[in-house]
Amino acid sequence: MRTRDVLRGTAALMCIVALTGCTTVKGWFGGKKAKPNEPAALVEFAPSQTVDRLWSTRVGKGEGRSGVRQGPVVADGRIYAAAVSGGVTALDLQSGRKLWTHESKLRLSGGPGVGGDLVVVGSLDGEVIALDAETGAERWQAKVPNEVIAAPAVGPGLVFVRSNDNRVTAFDAASGQRRWFWSHDVPPLSVRGNDAPLVGPGLIFVGNDDGTLTALSANDGNPLWEVPVGQPEGRTELDRMADVDGTPVLDGQVIFATSFKGSTLAIDGPSGRPMWAAEYGGPGRIGVSHDRLVVSDATGNVHGLDKGTGSAMWSQPALALRKLTAPAVQGDYAVVGDFEGYLHWMKLDNGEFAARVRAGRKALRAAPVVADGILLVQNIDGDLSAYRLQ
Repeated sequence: MRTRDVLRGTAALMCIVALTGCTTVKGWFGGKKAKPNEPAALVEFAPSQTVDRLWSTRVGKGEGRSGVRQGPVVADGRIYAAAVSGGVTALDLQSGRKLWTHESKLRLSGGPGVGGDLVVVGSLDGEVIALDAETGAERWQAKVPNEVIAAPAVGPGLVFVRSNDNRVTAFDAASGQRRWFWSHDVPPLSVRGNDAPLVGPGLIFVGNDDGTLTALSANDGNPLWEVPVGQPEGRTELDRMADVDGTPVLDGQVIFATSFKGSTLAIDGPSGRPMWAAEYGGPGRIGVSHDRLVVSDATGNVHGLDKGTGSAMWSQPALALRKLTAPAVQGDYAVVGDFEGYLHWMKLDNGEFAARVRAGRKALRAAPVVADGILLVQNIDGDLSAYRLQ
């Protein structure tokens, strides 16, 4: 079955679900309504969960208005964070204590990515730098032809760097020598931003600005299959934007990918065969639990989808136009950040608000990251905070 047929066939089912399921969210919200094209005012609710801030620290001057989504990465109980001005910092996950800082004059916008004993970051000028994960000492530097605003992906023996011209370059993890590169056409208009490639067994998966997802051989970069996640349809270039800008998720052999166009696809990883499609999606990453997927769309709605079928379980419209981050899952809750620095926790089973805290007064653009039950969020000013649910 062609992917277009899957998308169209699922559309009717999604419409029925949306019409029959809307009553589940009526009556949740109150307060003053926002004016058209203005961010929704925050609604009041009785919190059902308590959130504790464990610690907060500064990891540089942040991304400012550069348009990147710079967030931390966690491995082996350590956090690695970078800033456009401020280098790379390693911290202890539980305490926030700084373990080392690698000072750099490079405008480090992409990353960090971590794997094995390497931490890798890219810059707005196309430099790539690999550091020792234990000490922060430089291992090697390399160069790509365009700015890097996505975290590099580190796989067995290779580092994969996506630059903003929709090109993926593979470097030898030990030496930094270029092994291969692959490029994909960029449409005339696309969303500012992209995300790391996804590393799978012998494969890497790359979301493209034209709405497709491509599987490449990790050894040589040869494309094995390509599937449209969002259809670039419409009368204008703006209407046709369908970027797959969030790193896909690999769950067993199933890949979940979402598109700015407002669609999410489940794909059989080895074959590229679409399994189901849903007409809910967004420009960032997908939050994943044991039975739910959570996506935040371009207009600020948050949707909970059944992981096995793509059916819409709930929609939360009360954060419209608040420039939401992609969602993360912490325990039984989905979490998104917004342009005023607020974090919002919603129940995974029905989308109701459970808690809200303000991480700071600067915007949150990068998706929160959850590790060992701790939620981490980095704002555009370089402030990194950690939260735990009681």
